[in-house]
Amino acid sequence: MVAVLALAGCRSGGLDGQVYRKGDIAFRIGQVPPGWARIDVESASLAFRDGQDAGTALVNARCSEGLDAPLLALTNQLLAGTTEREYVREETIPMDGREARHTEVRAKLDGVLMAYDIFVLKKDGCVYDFVYVTTPEQMQSRAPAFRAFVSGFHTLESGS
Repeated sequence: MVAVLALAGCRSGGLDGQVYRKGDIAFRIGQVPPGWARIDVESASLAFRDGQDAGTALVNARCSEGLDAPLLALTNQLLAGTTEREYVREETIPMDGREARHTEVRAKLDGVLMAYDIFVLKKDGCVYDFVYVTTPEQMQSRAPAFRAFVSGFHTLESGS
């Protein structure tokens, strides 16, 4: 997760409107909230900067035969590099016809307290991660827009 935020790069994704396609990966995202601007982040399929409060929304999709880890383990991988974690909410929720893991956590990143809203979904050999990162003070007001964005997610056939 630390690397995701730090590695702004020149990766271009295949986003056309609300549909993302790249290789064998294809999905539809929810409506991008007003004020979010697309940014390039090397290790994410899609990333947006929420200019209103300097929050960042990341979407990553990866498909491989070796992605059979439990949702909890996949969530913890996203928090690598953080310290002093305080879990606010951990729940299993329905998402795109499967179970997904939703986690709200506060944790320090390089000594700075941050708030994370994370969704992790496994479907058809792929893992989809959705992460919103901001300050703890801003999370309550900004999380609803992120959750609405995530709720519009649906996988698509890669050829369709």
